[in-house]
Amino acid sequence: MRNNKVFTVSDINKYIKALIDMDYILNNIWVQGEISNFKRHTSGHMYFTLKDQNSAISCIMFRSSVYSLNFEPKNGIHVMVQGAVSVYERSGQYQIYVNKMEREGIGALYEAFEKLKKDLEAEGLFEKEHKRPIPPFPRCIGIVTSPTGAAIKDIIQISKRRNPNIDLVIYPVLVQGEEAPKSIAEAIKAMNEWGQADVLIVGRGGGSIEDLWAFNEEVVARAIYESKIPIISAVGHETDFTIADFVADLRAPTPSAAAELAVPSRIEYISKVSNIVRSLNQLIDRRISLYSNRLLGMQNRVIFKKPMELIYRRQQDLDDLEQALHKNINNKLRTYKTHLIHTINTLETLSPLNTLTRGYSIIMDHHGQTISSVKDVKINEDVNIRVKDGFIQACVKGTRKEVEKDNA
Repeated sequence: MRNNKVFTVSDINKYIKALIDMDYILNNIWVQGEISNFKRHTSGHMYFTLKDQNSAISCIMFRSSVYSLNFEPKNGIHVMVQGAVSVYERSGQYQIYVNKMEREGIGALYEAFEKLKKDLEAEGLFEKEHKRPIPPFPRCIGIVTSPTGAAIKDIIQISKRRNPNIDLVIYPVLVQGEEAPKSIAEAIKAMNEWGQADVLIVGRGGGSIEDLWAFNEEVVARAIYESKIPIISAVGHETDFTIADFVADLRAPTPSAAAELAVPSRIEYISKVSNIVRSLNQLIDRRISLYSNRLLGMQNRVIFKKPMELIYRRQQDLDDLEQALHKNINNKLRTYKTHLIHTINTLETLSPLNTLTRGYSIIMDHHGQTISSVKDVKINEDVNIRVKDGFIQACVKGTRKEVEKDNA
């Protein structure tokens, strides 16, 4: 009888998986190698083998992580993967569950890309205020690219199809290799010195990050920034972004798209002009109809049909106003006359002279002051007596004060 415990295959696989999962090094590890046996499943997951000269290890990258890739993995390329080593219990196979994947040597390029991007952004080379508008009707378009690549063929074909009347001037440059950045920068400067192009397309077709690296160099970025001519960048495919794209006045996802953006469609603009002409004609017709109706309405008015009748009406109004004015003036005069007579009668009633007609008189001293008391005169003083029909001069011979009777 066996004294040792007997394990199942599942027990062993689970035990080994638990041991590996507890290893902190294997839980987060970077591994480099060459891809082989690459397969993309319909589910979106990727299965492949990572190998070097002596060994190989199976790898799986789930769909959620695949979305973050900026390149297409394939057999034969060297990559670095980050993930966790674990055991697939069903087969007992240990493998790397990959979270990230980079082209081998790409890490340093990405670091250089991010550093330059950060520095240029801080310097203001990406500011919207510096972006120049792309001219809507260019007469001449400069193209800075390789004269033999697919990009230039696409640009020429689309440009000529959209508007054959626009001149295309190609400045051939290197778009890959050590001399490419200098070649591109000098071409941009030369096109500015020439000064005949209304807009520049600067770019190339697709490729790896190494292939596109010339457009990530500072010398190219500064040449684009210093250009007086608006620049459309057209580097690689839609998912490719370079420093040149951030500095350019407009980014096109592809060279073909750059031609679409730079060259106005002759057919589209003819159609737009036709629509504008049609709209203007309709507007003019509406205005003519409006003013014609207004003119007809004015012609039917009395002032145009019988101009003298309007004058007669106004003359009649004037006569009516004149009569009303005379009537109002007479009424006012009668009112004021009645008031004046009443005032005169009141004054005459209250006048001291009116009292004189009833036998009374007024005595005044030689100053003309009225004497109302014996105290106001002296003996032998001359006085004037006012009667109803004149004055009497007299001399005071004496005075007698009347004694007041006691009412008690």
